[in-house]
Amino acid sequence: MPLEEIRRRAGKFQHRIWWRNAREYAAIVVVVIVFGYYFKLVPGLVARAGAVMTIAGALFVAYQLHRRASSETAPAATEFEQCLGFHRRGLERQRDALENVWSWYLGPLIPGLAVFIAGTAITVPIPIRYRVLTAALSFAFVGGVFWLVAKLNQIGARSLQTKIDELKALEQ
Repeated sequence: MPLEEIRRRAGKFQHRIWWRNAREYAAIVVVVIVFGYYFKLVPGLVARAGAVMTIAGALFVAYQLHRRASSETAPAATEFEQCLGFHRRGLERQRDALENVWSWYLGPLIPGLAVFIAGTAITVPIPIRYRVLTAALSFAFVGGVFWLVAKLNQIGARSLQTKIDELKALEQ
């Protein structure tokens, strides 16, 4: 594979990472705004605590996204090995972030969402059986979305590993 092709692929990959992270940061801003609104809207200390915890979890996710999975600027390397190494390390960094999504992306949101859902169920003025049903459906929905996000990230990590293996073959 020619040097220019490696440079092109590395640049394109880093550009995609930049846009993915921009979308993630925008989603985090939405979460902060929505749960800030919920904090003012919902009655009860437990639900409000859940809203604050969710905001804190989202801000932690933003920090971790920057720390673990931000895009990097490709060096102006003129040697094949330098460009290849940069691209491989970028793929490995993203793969590692995707493989550990439960610990830094999904996990920090779980306590706040759980407390928020439970707190809302406690304060809603409807019969208890409907509160329990609503809370159970909310937990199931959030659990399903988190499971789907984790599965998609696993698929992405496997795809990146395939690309890493191809680059390693070029290094030999």
